[in-house]
Amino acid sequence: MAPTRRKFLELSALASSAICLQAPAQEGKARERFAIVLHGGAGKSADRFSAEETKAIEASLGQALDIGVKVLKDGGESLDAVEQVIRFLEDDPLFNAGKGAVFNAAGGHELDSSIMDGKTKACGAVAAVRTVRHPISLARLVMEKTKHVLLASDGAEKFADEMKVERVENKWFDTDKERRDWERTRAAESKKQAATSAPLTIDHSPLTPPDSPHHGTVGCVALDSAGNLAAGTSTGGISNKKYGRVGDSPIVGAGTYADNATCGVSGTGIGEQYIRNAVAYDISARLRYLKQPLKEAVAEVMHKTLRPGDGGLIALAADGTIVTDYSTGGMARAAANSSGFREVKIGK
Repeated sequence: MAPTRRKFLELSALASSAICLQAPAQEGKARERFAIVLHGGAGKSADRFSAEETKAIEASLGQALDIGVKVLKDGGESLDAVEQVIRFLEDDPLFNAGKGAVFNAAGGHELDSSIMDGKTKACGAVAAVRTVRHPISLARLVMEKTKHVLLASDGAEKFADEMKVERVENKWFDTDKERRDWERTRAAESKKQAATSAPLTIDHSPLTPPDSPHHGTVGCVALDSAGNLAAGTSTGGISNKKYGRVGDSPIVGAGTYADNATCGVSGTGIGEQYIRNAVAYDISARLRYLKQPLKEAVAEVMHKTLRPGDGGLIALAADGTIVTDYSTGGMARAAANSSGFREVKIGK
């Protein structure tokens, strides 16, 4: 007897507005199960965007979601869905990845990205690349064409030469909006430093919603009809970051993780916090060792391990359960599955 189709949507009582959705089992080749979830960064609440900004962000997230859904509907692999979604978002100046990346302290752009195959746990990443139009695709080439996991800076640029990937001048990533934000950030940090005679210290303070900046890192997790998970993340980092700074996005286990036995994860926020706490891997480990449901594992990490305002994340379990959660004012996100569920949101 065919299994009963069932679907539920459970909204958590957490202030951050977590969403959890489980995809129903499907039967027959024509109706294979798939699921996909993506994000465009955590930070500002929805009411801090203008109506025009909200419309543009939601439209772009919807287009990215449709790209991923088409790959999966056509029987494509989760890795392809993740790469194609992130390539699209890397070309959209609304997000902090590729075109529209933030400026570092030297007035340039350094881009980070990673991708992981949940079937084999193969992974690839690039950090501090300066001329690669699509860092997510170079990260996949690291995974597929080398014996390494992470290539950085000049080494990653040389590998891009060898792979003949599309290149652009560093200034191609510029946008007027990010330059204005960078100038404001520099002025505020200079004023703060001048106001104290104490030696310069590392600022570990979390974001303070709802006045936090928006971290437009992008990420995607997909489950294909063969039951394989994949996850990827891409970012320009944080505005006015020190030259050479690398956050969690290219660090497998921190900002990105995928394992068919558990789940796939992509994060966005204060990268140093995600590295310190091995956030993406920790969620997978909770499913494996503690047998926690995905929603519970995500909530524990997001609201107990991390601090209020640290960011957000998306996760997708091997059974099709989708969870998105954040501790900032909002998180741009979208999700869909083979049973017809589709959602695009910025706020609660």
